[in-house]
Amino acid sequence: MANTYTLIASSTVGSGGAAYVEFTSIPATYTDLKLVLSLRGDQAATYASGFISFNGSSTGFVHKFVYGEGATAASFGGNTNQIADQNGDTSTANTFSNAEIYIPNYTLSNSKSVSIDGVTENNATTAFIELGVLVGPSAAITSIRISPSATKNWVQYSTAYLYGIKSS
Repeated sequence: MANTYTLIASSTVGSGGAAYVEFTSIPATYTDLKLVLSLRGDQAATYASGFISFNGSSTGFVHKFVYGEGATAASFGGNTNQIADQNGDTSTANTFSNAEIYIPNYTLSNSKSVSIDGVTENNATTAFIELGVLVGPSAAITSIRISPSATKNWVQYSTAYLYGIKSS
């Protein structure tokens, strides 16, 4: 059971946006990691996928999600580093999606099992709540990058917080 959460680093996107949010030189002094995200992309869409990379690599991932949207529930998966969908430029103005990503045993050199809980926010029926799992490559994690779809950017005031968790 976790007994301490320590903020390792935080990032707030400034004016002009950013192509990614990145945490580097992650110390190996914790058991698990938790990312808390509040993001909005500048892509011309209500929502779009976000992606995660470990140690500069975006290959060797597999994901599976279940989601609800209005009256619909479904699932999807694939061989990419996708995380929960994020608000896009055509969703309700000044509204950000939220997600939590939990990475247990990040210092071990085995495949990473990652749990993802995310929601897009939109004042319409097109909004998603998603629960997902992501299996990542086999290596201790020393850096994490969160990127939006394609060659788009995160908008100003998007935030990311990285916490280290020590087990008791």
